[in-house]
Amino acid sequence: MIPAPGGRWQAHELAYDPAKKEWFNVFGAENRRPGEWGHWSGRGMNWNSMCAQCHMTGYQKNFDAETDAYHSSWVEHGVGCIQCHGPTASAHGDKSKPARPGSRPPFYGDRNRMMQTCAPCHARNEQLTPDFQPGDSYADHYRVTLPVEPGVYYPDGQQRDEDFNWTSVLLSRMGGHSGVTCLDCHDPHTTKTLLPAANNLLCLQCHAAPGREQPNGVRAVPIDPVAHSHHVDGSTGNSCIACHMPTTTYMQRSPRHDHGWLKPDPLLTKELGIPNACSTCHADKPVEWSVAKADEWYGARLDSRQRARARTVAAAQNGRPEAVAGLLALLVEDDIPAWRATYLSLLATAAGPAAEIISAGHRALTAVDPIERAAAVRLLTGHEEAKEWVRPLLKDPARLMRLDAEWMLSSELAADSPERKELDAYLSLSLDQPAGRLRLGQDLANRGKLPEAEKEMALAVQWDKFSAGIRDSHGMVLAAMGRSDEAAAEFLHAAELQPTDATAAMRAALAFAEAGRLPDAESAFRMAVVRDPNFDRAWYNLGLMLAQKNELTAAITALTKAVALAPQVAEYPYALATVLLRSGDRVGARAAAQRVLSLDPANEAARQILRTLP
Repeated sequence: MIPAPGGRWQAHELAYDPAKKEWFNVFGAENRRPGEWGHWSGRGMNWNSMCAQCHMTGYQKNFDAETDAYHSSWVEHGVGCIQCHGPTASAHGDKSKPARPGSRPPFYGDRNRMMQTCAPCHARNEQLTPDFQPGDSYADHYRVTLPVEPGVYYPDGQQRDEDFNWTSVLLSRMGGHSGVTCLDCHDPHTTKTLLPAANNLLCLQCHAAPGREQPNGVRAVPIDPVAHSHHVDGSTGNSCIACHMPTTTYMQRSPRHDHGWLKPDPLLTKELGIPNACSTCHADKPVEWSVAKADEWYGARLDSRQRARARTVAAAQNGRPEAVAGLLALLVEDDIPAWRATYLSLLATAAGPAAEIISAGHRALTAVDPIERAAAVRLLTGHEEAKEWVRPLLKDPARLMRLDAEWMLSSELAADSPERKELDAYLSLSLDQPAGRLRLGQDLANRGKLPEAEKEMALAVQWDKFSAGIRDSHGMVLAAMGRSDEAAAEFLHAAELQPTDATAAMRAALAFAEAGRLPDAESAFRMAVVRDPNFDRAWYNLGLMLAQKNELTAAITALTKAVALAPQVAEYPYALATVLLRSGDRVGARAAAQRVLSLDPANEAARQILRTLP
């Protein structure tokens, strides 16, 4: 690590492997540029903020937002006893009064609380407070990351980015439904498994006939590994963990097992590019071979909820309209809270029947698990009618839930109220990161404090200039302040950072139009339709702009494309009718106006066009 101004320590990309006695680059072939958030000199590789919380005992970040400096402190290097067992009376950090050897934490025996003590450092998450203590509720101090954003998890929940393990356990049938915990398999002091995994004994402690009864009262499915795997005893294909806990190597040297215990499904590889253990092992065979073998051996058993989830989540992440019905159906059928929270999170950004989506969020406000309740609040944020449903949840026992309710109702919170203070404490926790500055800026904007919001977002852009999302948010605040030129430039930057995103180009085009910069607007509209030739709204807006420039032939072409792509939208043929009329094509104008009336019989403007025609 490299010392840097302001009490910083930066984790360099150059590292040493003491086992192999060689230097290596933790980013591998990935070339991170100076100025990127994730470059070794950037805030994404800052030890004080990103690493120390889990690698030091009794760590406090102690960031000073005014001076942009750290005064970090800790009790001892590495993970010591009190990190998991908690301080003994008033001896926290006093090495002259160590915890008694072999002493058990006060929550010993409570399987759920014990696992939640492992979870802060073994999950990809967002910190809500700086003061988690062993035995505390995880949902009072952390927000776990769910498989919502593309690139973080695969759509079936399989780990993709550096996700660690606990989310996978929550999403799994074993953990999220049957109550299996870390301590059922791992000794926390030796870091070894309780039984050998190589010969399947670890898994067979539950899955040997007749199957051990699980905490929820359900008996584990009894499995004969050879009969189940169709591979000979002792082979890789007969290994439970090789098939159901595939490894991904992070930082070039850290292989980690997936803890979702998913079924390897070659069909999902073929459809969605999701890895499967069969194809990984049999790399010399095409995926169709693996699909055929899986069908031969397992048949309909693979056509399970796992496939339905993966297909629906992938559709939602790609913005496909059919995803909404799938998400709503899974929300009713699924019995794993972390997956239901995932569906609610995806519905929050889905374009579908608003009444059904809002109703689904309303029902989930009474869910038992705070992860699911909080996701429901985030889904309902922005819907005025939902505020009355959410207001009582400001007193929810889980801080995660309260914070999301406070965020939704931020503009109503009194400055000296406990709710405002709790939300402000959360917002202040991550002001050393661009995401934290962005979040504070969004809260200020929601409260109508636009100049202060813009200042925070401009700083977030400065700290992470390659983030399209931050630039988008900054552009929206600039637009709300009437600074149209600057907003348009920021939206264009965001579009350039997302070279396949047509919607980003569309936002830039509309902002340029608002600023009166028509050539730039036309260029951005054309960028949108090149990126997505089926983007009907972009063709429509391009047509209107070309008509405004009196380029009628080109305008008619663009509007005709919009009509063909979305034949149910009445405003498209209406715009086409007006341009055709201007071009002298009275027959075409009449046909377009009649089309409008077939879609919207009450459209008086279309009727007026017909009255002007002989």
